[in-house]
Amino acid sequence: MTDEPTPAVDPVTPAPVPDPTTPETSPEATAETSPEATAETSPEATAETTAETKPAAAPEPKPTTQVPFVWGTGRRKAAVARVRIRPGEGKFLINKREVNAFFCNPWDRAAVRQPLEVTDTSKAYDVFVNVGGGGITGQAGAVALGVARALAKTNLDYEPKLREFNLLTRDPRKVERKKYGRRGARRRFQFSKR
Repeated sequence: MTDEPTPAVDPVTPAPVPDPTTPETSPEATAETSPEATAETSPEATAETTAETKPAAAPEPKPTTQVPFVWGTGRRKAAVARVRIRPGEGKFLINKREVNAFFCNPWDRAAVRQPLEVTDTSKAYDVFVNVGGGGITGQAGAVALGVARALAKTNLDYEPKLREFNLLTRDPRKVERKKYGRRGARRRFQFSKR
């Protein structure tokens, strides 16, 4: 053990932290530097070395070939439809099934296709729908509203035509709740005079 005294540490002032980006230079190392060594650290040389040490830029993302979807949400009674459309050849899938296989009633098929027929775009867009809740008629109304909203987002010129046929208005009618003391929402029990 040496008898050298340890330096006193001030408890208030933290100890200096060495900078990891700069090399440590001792007094002996600075004394040994020659004019040739300082010439190598000229601004031009440091610019070259910093350019070499910079990391390469991240590669640019590849362009996608698919056109992004336009979304529209439709609701009717208890049904909710999430509709995605994109330019295409007229494919119409509801819950991964063809529209004719999903809706059996011709008036439901007509209601679903009406926004596309009104805007003359039945063969211009591919339509993909996820629908759930409610019944068949509620789902058809929800899909029609979702398709109309998505079409209105793609082209603002479609909106007046869709509004003319009342396709952008959500149908607010829902099932009225049953009341106590009655058979249904409004139906009363049969009246017996005696």
